[in-house]
Amino acid sequence: MRNSLFLFLICCTIMSCNNDMVYSEYKSLQNQKWHKDSIVSFTIHPPDTLQPYNLYVNLRNTHKYRYNNLFLIVEMNFPHGKIIKDTLEYKMAKPNGELLGTGFSSIKENKLWYKEHVVFKENGEYQVNIQHAMRENGKVNGVVNLDGVTDVGFSVEKPTSK
Repeated sequence: MRNSLFLFLICCTIMSCNNDMVYSEYKSLQNQKWHKDSIVSFTIHPPDTLQPYNLYVNLRNTHKYRYNNLFLIVEMNFPHGKIIKDTLEYKMAKPNGELLGTGFSSIKENKLWYKEHVVFKENGEYQVNIQHAMRENGKVNGVVNLDGVTDVGFSVEKPTSK
């Protein structure tokens, strides 16, 4: 039994390896709540200034996430001072309320497209800042604490050739 479990874990580790992954990091949120003023930041050092990359926002959430969509403000700061800021919307649930994403437990993992075929032309450190921008219908003020979000992540991958 013990050897079977060990073999299973090794197989899972090998199968989960992704040679196209250049950068991946998650940051946990306190009490599974994302405060509207909380900015989650990631520092990236791209290995190549010629290679195109795909960029993703990664999110883990529980059943406490009660919205069908998610609005994010994603800001990328370049090494030489340029800033790109995007407001993005992602679908998070089916019309019947069933959460989208992968995972067998109560936590769903979502890999959300941010940008495709990005070439980091400047050498140096890039910073990505992510903040939620959720609002409820008919209300002016934003959602102060976005419940059910456990982790926010960012990843950079080489595009897969098909």
